[in-house]
Amino acid sequence: MVTVAYQGEPGAFSEEAARAFFGPKARLLPKESFKDVFEFASRHPEQYGIVPIENSVYGSVHQNYDLLLRHKLSIVGELKLRIQLHLMALPKVPLGKIRSVYSHSQALGQCEEYLRSLKGVSIVAYYDTAGAAKMIRDQDRHDAAAVASVRAARTYGLSVLKRNVESNHRNYTRFIVLSRKPGLVKRARKTSLVFAVNDEPGALFKALAVFALREINMLKIESRPHVGKPWEYLFYLDIEGSPMERTVQQALSHLGELTSFVRVLGAYPFGTTIKS
Repeated sequence: MVTVAYQGEPGAFSEEAARAFFGPKARLLPKESFKDVFEFASRHPEQYGIVPIENSVYGSVHQNYDLLLRHKLSIVGELKLRIQLHLMALPKVPLGKIRSVYSHSQALGQCEEYLRSLKGVSIVAYYDTAGAAKMIRDQDRHDAAAVASVRAARTYGLSVLKRNVESNHRNYTRFIVLSRKPGLVKRARKTSLVFAVNDEPGALFKALAVFALREINMLKIESRPHVGKPWEYLFYLDIEGSPMERTVQQALSHLGELTSFVRVLGAYPFGTTIKS
C-alpha cells in the first residue's frame, strides 16, 4: 500500500489533494509541519509526500521552495486543487457570537476581504485549516470559528456559517508530489530546476537565454535568498519539456556552463485540476 505524508489534520486541503492524486486505496499520513513531510519522504524511498507550492491568489509557499533545496527528493507529479473556504463553528452558534476566527495564514490571506468585514472579531493564524476546525471542536469553543474546507466541517461536526469566503473564487493551489525515486521521465512534459548565477552583469539574462534561444517555454520563475550567502539568490524555474528531449538536454548543459550551480528538481506530467 502506498503511504503519502501531508501537512495538517484530516480534512486539510493537502489530504484532499493526496486522495485525488493517489486514489482511495492510499494510506494518508498527517504530519504537523512541511518539514516533517519532506523528512518522511526522504527516509522512505517507497513512499511519498505531497505539499502545496503556490496559490493562484496568495502566491508561493516559500518554505517549501527552501525545503526542496535541502532534501534530495524529486518532484514526480503535480495537482491543482480548487480551494473553497468556508467559515464554520459549533452547531447552533450564530455568527454574532463569534469573537475569533482561526485558520492557516495562507487561508486567512485568501479571504482577507471577508474577514475585514467582521467587526470586533480577532483573526488568528493557526498551523492548519483543518487543525483550526479540530481545535474548536476539541475545546468546545462557542466564541470562535474556523476557515476551512467543507470536508473539515464534516470531519469535526461543525456547521458552515458562510460559504465561499475566499476573496477570489478562481482560487487554486498547486501541489507537488515528492519521492526519493525520480518519476517516469519519458512521460514528463514539465521540468523543474534551481540554479544560481555568477555575480556579474547580465548573468541572469544569459542563463534564461539558453531556453529562449531553443524556444523552450518558461512556465514560472521564482527567486529565493541563498541561505548563508547574503544578497545572493537562487532561481527556481519550471519549463515545458522533458530532460529526455534533445533541446532540453542542450539547454541544461549550456546552463551549467553559465551558472555556479544547477540542479534538476524533477520531471513530470502536467497536473490535472480538481474541484474541491
